[in-house]
Amino acid sequence: MRRAGVLVPLATLALTACIPHVDRPAGYGNPPQRPYRSPPRRDDPPRPREDTPRENTPRDDRPPQDIPGRDTGEVTTLPAPRPAWEARPVNADAKTIPDATYVVRPGDTLSRVVDRSGASLEAIARANDLESPYSIRTGQRLQIPGGRYHQVRRGETGIAIARAYGVEWSRIVAANALVEPYVLRADQRIQIPGEPSGGTASASERARAFTLDIDDILTGGEPALASNQAPARPIATPRRVLPSNAVVTAPARLASGGFLWPVDGKVVKRFGHGASGERNDGIKIAVPVSTPIHAAADGVVAYVGDGIAALGGLVIIKHGGGWTSVYGHASKLLVQRGQSVKRGQTIALSGDTGFADRPELHFELRKGRTPVDPTSQLPRT
Repeated sequence: MRRAGVLVPLATLALTACIPHVDRPAGYGNPPQRPYRSPPRRDDPPRPREDTPRENTPRDDRPPQDIPGRDTGEVTTLPAPRPAWEARPVNADAKTIPDATYVVRPGDTLSRVVDRSGASLEAIARANDLESPYSIRTGQRLQIPGGRYHQVRRGETGIAIARAYGVEWSRIVAANALVEPYVLRADQRIQIPGEPSGGTASASERARAFTLDIDDILTGGEPALASNQAPARPIATPRRVLPSNAVVTAPARLASGGFLWPVDGKVVKRFGHGASGERNDGIKIAVPVSTPIHAAADGVVAYVGDGIAALGGLVIIKHGGGWTSVYGHASKLLVQRGQSVKRGQTIALSGDTGFADRPELHFELRKGRTPVDPTSQLPRT
């Protein structure tokens, strides 16, 4: 915590408890007094001799250490490519087609009908109650649902598509009935809800109409796969860096043992609706700056960065079985996207980045797209 430029010790927050924080709006918190900024990529400066790891920290899991109690408000990350939605922009060239009826010709397949009509395969199948393998017969009359359809190119992400059209990705997910694991395919057509802007909005204006959130990263962050492309295998260490167009998938199932607390500290804001009526999708745990943050369970890192300003330094891990964990307000990020991590492994150091009210960790657990109260899944001790 800062008061008039003075750092106030936070040792008293080390005791574990569950006390709700209700005197501020819920959610991700209020903007900090200092402006949020992303630091340039650079190597960590040499550490002073007196700043040494604790002896009880395992040698192969010993994080770099900052000066205790210091946080510049910046987020330090490992060298890595830009997220796929920034590395692969999307051209908003969707084609608008009217509602129509198509009479199946001899030799037609549903894929051929898709090419002739310009609609998506999934939209035609839903409109005509067709199920895989989508058998059709000559003379059959198919309803072609009208709308705007974007043809996905290899490497495009749902986030980049949503930004290009200035539409919330969650609306596109709903309009196309997309389901887990939400990985698009190259040449797939997806429907863009809403009316075209008529050319009045620029690409930058459409991009500003889109606000990134955790659900977007989970459902629209992976690049589209080509027909002959397989997802990337998880990497073992942060020294190997996956390209931004590599697709990262979750483990098949949640490892045994359940979840553990990512830090040892005092819960200062609970899950759910606060006094202001706004919803907090996780819990806030107060801890001193540079406290090691541990993975709550085995998994694969789905995102590392500071793309959601409110949460500052952010790590998202997929655990399998639909489970995801989220760690925000970190000052230093120690893992890479696509990295396999173990339960209890240090993945970041805490801070007060983003809109943090104090040095703290924002921690979430999600089952599918639904936030779950972490305290219902964590040990009570």
